[in-house]
Amino acid sequence: MEQRYLTVAALTKYIKTKLETDKHLQTILIKGEISNFKRHNTGHFYFVIKDEEAQISAMMFANLASKILFEPKDGDHVLIQATINLYAPRGTYSLNVYEMSLDGIGDLYLKYEALKKELEAKGYFNQEHKRAIPKFPKRIGVITSNTGAVIEDIKNTVRRRYLLTEIYLYPALVQGEYAKESIVKQINKANQDNLVDTLIVGRGGGSIEDLWAFNEKEVIEAIFNSKIPVITAIGHETDFTLSDFVSDLRAPTPTAAAELATPNKDDLLEKIKENKRLLNYHINAKFDYLKQTILYLEERLSNLSPKRKIEDSYKELNHQMMYLNKNYESIITTYKHKIDTLTQKVVSPQEKILMYKEQLKYLDNFLNEKYQQRIKDKTLSYLIQLEKLKGLDPLTFMNKGFALVKMNDNVVTSVSNIKIKEELTIEFKDGFVKTIVKEKREK
Repeated sequence: MEQRYLTVAALTKYIKTKLETDKHLQTILIKGEISNFKRHNTGHFYFVIKDEEAQISAMMFANLASKILFEPKDGDHVLIQATINLYAPRGTYSLNVYEMSLDGIGDLYLKYEALKKELEAKGYFNQEHKRAIPKFPKRIGVITSNTGAVIEDIKNTVRRRYLLTEIYLYPALVQGEYAKESIVKQINKANQDNLVDTLIVGRGGGSIEDLWAFNEKEVIEAIFNSKIPVITAIGHETDFTLSDFVSDLRAPTPTAAAELATPNKDDLLEKIKENKRLLNYHINAKFDYLKQTILYLEERLSNLSPKRKIEDSYKELNHQMMYLNKNYESIITTYKHKIDTLTQKVVSPQEKILMYKEQLKYLDNFLNEKYQQRIKDKTLSYLIQLEKLKGLDPLTFMNKGFALVKMNDNVVTSVSNIKIKEELTIEFKDGFVKTIVKEKREK
């Protein structure tokens, strides 16, 4: 029997037809880890989806890739929906992905982040929208489950801290499909009733799915629009929901919410004691001030009596009399002194003439002495300058045998300035001679 051999292309086409027409492979749901992720400049995604035992190539077209809610990267654990495709020229198969989401809580987290950014951009979290929590509430509304431990924790805390407030329970579903409608309804009811000063919205801990009702936009807007200040106490200390960001105050636990909503009776009693002490202090201080005021007024009243005024007037009169007598004696003494001084200054004309003659004689002798001394000083200075002038006269040196040597009317001061056969003029005190240089010697 003759054997038939298939071509590679025929085999590949057969396998491709089998793969792409198999009803079990029309929609494939796969979970795995992304590896070798690449984003093409056209917007297509190319990557490998793998687990501990196998891997397969995958791609996602740009129009589908633009719709996913996260930025894929190596190491992400994802859930994908795809169809299988075989590339005939290479004989390789791959997945055509049309939906992809993060595995586990990934989608909820992305939805949380997207709504958080939207609300933050609208200003829902701004501090300017936060309302002050009343310091001494008369009634506190609690929106939570009527069967959980939250309401009991809040009641016990309020009883322990502040007995003057009442607790109003607004029972609501805090988990599940209808939780958001229930929470919104009770927030609106509390605002319509207008019976409470503060609202506590809370529940116990749980997963992100359990707490998701408090991340719903309807709940967040109800808290934001509430006219009553809202304290949120959702989950454990590390749990944060979007309701926590929009509320007026966030408490890590329901017990902490009750503590934030009420004053501590021990602190209030201590404050009362301190206020009592301050009140007593101020009352005593006021009494002391009034006593001093009364004493001052009594003294003023005593000073304003007619008898006291007459006595003071007599004292002032005596004082002025003493002052007047003293000034009178001082004025008389001053004028006496002036008269004595003027009497001593008065001199007769004859005495003045004799006095002036004596002064004239003294000044005449003083002037002659100064004149003679001046002549002597100038004569001596003249003789000194004359001797100096004689010492600088060239003729003086010529009289001693010296002569003045010139060449071309210039005085010669050095042998180095003279050349052989040059004509020199030698001046003596009584004439000059001209001579020719025959020989010169230098030291």
